[in-house]
Amino acid sequence: MSFDGVFTYAMTKELQRTLVGGRISKIYQPFPYELVLHIRSHGSNYKLLLSAHPTYARVHLTNETYDNPHEPPMFCMLLRKHIEGGVIEAITQVDFDRIIIIHVKGRNELGDVCTKQLIVELMGRHSNIVLVDEQTNTIIDSVKHLSPAVNRYRTVLPGAPYIFPPSHDKINPLEATEETVVKKIDFLAGRLADQLVATFTGISPLFAREVIYRAGLANRATLPKSFITLMKDVRNEKFAPCIYTNGTKDVFYALPLTHIEGEEKHFATLSEMLDRFYFGKAERDRVKQQAHDLERFVANEKAKNEKKLLKLQQTLEEAKQAEQYRLYGELLTANLYAIKRGMSEIEVVNYYDENGATITISLDQQKSPSENAQSYFQKYQKAKNSLSIVQEQIERTKEEIMYFDTLLQQLETASPKDIDDIRDELIEQGYLRAKATKQKKQKPRTIELERYVSSDGTDVFVGKNNKQNDYLTNKFASKDDIWLHTKDIPGSHVVIKSKNPSEQTIIEAAHLAAYFSKARHSSSVPVDYTRVRYVKKPSGAKPGFVIYENQQTIYVTPDEEMVVRMKKPV
Repeated sequence: MSFDGVFTYAMTKELQRTLVGGRISKIYQPFPYELVLHIRSHGSNYKLLLSAHPTYARVHLTNETYDNPHEPPMFCMLLRKHIEGGVIEAITQVDFDRIIIIHVKGRNELGDVCTKQLIVELMGRHSNIVLVDEQTNTIIDSVKHLSPAVNRYRTVLPGAPYIFPPSHDKINPLEATEETVVKKIDFLAGRLADQLVATFTGISPLFAREVIYRAGLANRATLPKSFITLMKDVRNEKFAPCIYTNGTKDVFYALPLTHIEGEEKHFATLSEMLDRFYFGKAERDRVKQQAHDLERFVANEKAKNEKKLLKLQQTLEEAKQAEQYRLYGELLTANLYAIKRGMSEIEVVNYYDENGATITISLDQQKSPSENAQSYFQKYQKAKNSLSIVQEQIERTKEEIMYFDTLLQQLETASPKDIDDIRDELIEQGYLRAKATKQKKQKPRTIELERYVSSDGTDVFVGKNNKQNDYLTNKFASKDDIWLHTKDIPGSHVVIKSKNPSEQTIIEAAHLAAYFSKARHSSSVPVDYTRVRYVKKPSGAKPGFVIYENQQTIYVTPDEEMVVRMKKPV
């Protein structure tokens, strides 16, 4: 748990410096549990993200761009009514817990000055955002409602009095002394990290492990000193935002973590660090929820075609035995006199063999000698006729598998707005049935491409699904622009909007092509690039499928840091 009381304290201080005195100019609710407040403060514009997401709950300033729904949700409209245009008077933390209150001063319908509290509770899956009237301590509304039937301790419904989540009578660590630690911790009971978490408000296992690690041999003398020293760093705001990567898991924190080994990425602010840490994470989670049925359907279709391919390959092997069946038929015809009904096999001389070798032929005991011979001739004819058909079906099935493989890759990197494009494509291709009511109301969506900018200022565009890929390559790009795609690997089309891009821009665009492909987590990924004029879509080909020539190949290892730096709004 990285976003603990310590981190909340650090974030509160950062937001106080930046936003107090600022005016809330716009409020959006791009997703059910996320709000974005546009704030003008100290001569600059800021975007404050408030998230009550069950997995990614957080509060920080953001530079990310979020798509907003055409019709704002009810809670968003209510916030606009009560706090849009209001001034942020204070931002406070509650008792060193994971609760931040944004105090907003404004005017009500009668023009009287009033203060509202926007309370963000960062409690994992119980996270919430609640708007409270400060004068009456009454809940105006919240992102999540909590009825008495669900929770007897507190009700979170419009009109109910606001009650803070239970504190479990823990001690505020900022008020603790070494004596407090000695008194409250049972050094003979062990599990010291768990005891620290259970005793002090806002202390996470991550912070507790750091205390014990710095204490060395943790005992009555070393542990209290280590704890109070770290808390002094918190009080003195000696924060050092950093993401720690050890190959399997990423961890972020506001203080240096000496007990974690691995790569360190340092940031100037906590907000910048969280923007980087959560880059794509919450979006991918939302996509998984939205596209679960779609992903399962595509995976099933791919599996069906893989089974079909195995059967076709088996049929092909049988078809290749056509000459063998003809030989058996001829040899049986020549030896009809020697065959008796009820025989299971017969050994005859192969008169096509120079050495006169014998050959054993299986027989159907229920058939007459001539019927057995005719059966082999029929098998010969069937195998001969099916050879070209089966070969054609195998090629078609391989194309289907590649197509569904590409869709699975696209679903992995899709944003929520891409899901509808992929669903529409499956309907157009006849794989899914359209819902009649939905289809009538649906308007054609404008295709939006993702825009990136290379280090020398050149625009690079990426298609995230087949509709975007077709539009990018066949309509948006100029003939002399540079086109890139991973070699023989499902992935996005990438176009550099330049006739003569620098070598560095080509390398950076290749990183994008590799990152938005099935080889995202691989190294030395081959990426082909050529001019758009050499890229062709064959007649009747699947969406997004192209052939190309005159290409050169470059090898890159996808760099997520580079992708983040290059990302720009369209």
